[in-house]
Amino acid sequence: MLISEIFYSLQGEGMLIGMPSVFVRTAGCNLRCRWCDTPYASWKPEGEELSLHEIVERVSEYKCHHVVLTGGEPMIAKGLPDLAAQLRAKGHHITIETAGTVLPHGIACDLASLSPKLKNSTPDEHSAGAWSGRHEERRYAPDMIKAWLKSMECQLKFVVSSQEDLEEIENILSEIGAVERDHLFLMPEGIDPIMLRERSKWLAEICRERQYRFAPRLQIELYGNTRGT
Repeated sequence: MLISEIFYSLQGEGMLIGMPSVFVRTAGCNLRCRWCDTPYASWKPEGEELSLHEIVERVSEYKCHHVVLTGGEPMIAKGLPDLAAQLRAKGHHITIETAGTVLPHGIACDLASLSPKLKNSTPDEHSAGAWSGRHEERRYAPDMIKAWLKSMECQLKFVVSSQEDLEEIENILSEIGAVERDHLFLMPEGIDPIMLRERSKWLAEICRERQYRFAPRLQIELYGNTRGT
């Protein structure tokens, strides 16, 4: 498998925020979010070819219970189901971070962290060329999200750029069906602490009014937009 990085850090978002975890970041993505904070794993994938045995051994070195499989889009990585199964067999708690555009097919997973992409994620043709249209076609797959929701425990995280995104989020929730409110997170878009703090002010108020969970991006606050965090 082509792996961008394996590192030990704290989970920065969602239900397990602050949890010490080993992150396995696969290289490659079927989307091209304009605000992607890991272009080295998505827009121009780079990494190291590792066998499943090598990946599991590196994860085991940290002696950590929680493992996060992330990307890019980990669900398009060949060998990911086998990797998840081997990590589960070792007793790890598995979180998979995915846009929900690929069916789960019974993959070993304790928490699916689904991040359906909104219109605010679509890049323009000038910066992304043909990927602009491809991204827009692929970014939201309601039937696949429903399959994840039926298969395992899930959390939904939405990246919010402006208050206008709320109508789209609520339309998505109406389409995919009931999701427990404490499993829904709204997260400010941004890759630097100043931008995040500014957007957090009005987004936190929206969460209070509409009873969503507000999701800070702890990794940006602690470490900035850097690799291995």
